[in-house]
Amino acid sequence: MLPVIRILVADDYGDWRRQVRLLLRVHPEWQVICEVSDGLEAVQKSEELGPDLILLDIGLPGLNGIEAARRIRQPSPNSRIVFLSADNSLDVVRSL
Repeated sequence: MLPVIRILVADDYGDWRRQVRLLLRVHPEWQVICEVSDGLEAVQKSEELGPDLILLDIGLPGLNGIEAARRIRQPSPNSRIVFLSADNSLDVVRSL
């Protein structure tokens, strides 16, 4: 049996979060443990739950995804982060 990968999805668009969850559930080893809609909540839930993987929108309200990732790295250094964004600006990429 494969180990379960615990995933936190952070995006301010609820329909997108639901679509991601539906896409991931076809893989029994991938488990969405939490969905959040802003950067501060992403930091809080990451600390609380210690997910293996965080799908993190860059354009989150409250605290953008880039700053949220910086804050998540301290208490959850083993969590892997994948950034999501509809923005294809080179400035956004360079800020990472």
